[in-house]
Amino acid sequence: MADNTEWVEADAVDPQLACPTSTVVDIVFSRWTTPILWTLNSQGRQRFVELERRIGTITPKVLTQRLRQLERDGMVVRTYHPEVPPRVEYEITELGRSLAPLFAHLAGWAAANLDKVEQARQDYDTDPPR
Repeated sequence: MADNTEWVEADAVDPQLACPTSTVVDIVFSRWTTPILWTLNSQGRQRFVELERRIGTITPKVLTQRLRQLERDGMVVRTYHPEVPPRVEYEITELGRSLAPLFAHLAGWAAANLDKVEQARQDYDTDPPR
């Protein structure tokens, strides 16, 4: 049996402190964060409607919520231009750009492994455990 000493000790601590990557996962892998950051990184500064159009299936309400959270987390900067009509643009920050190697690594993992995941799903669905 595996030694679970580290897990037992971690149980006595705040889960955020016991596993600091959980905070990163919450920030980076919340639904819609990846497509927003990917679009801003690859397309540059975007107006709300441009970003919404490029992402496609996101609702305006959810896009607004995610952009506000990403701005709060320091991943995106919002620039308001007091014109008529007013113009707001969103741009990825250096902190947001620093995630590019992580996304590249995940894209590599996906290319190498998603077929295995799909096969595992098919095997499971064909003969599920009892």
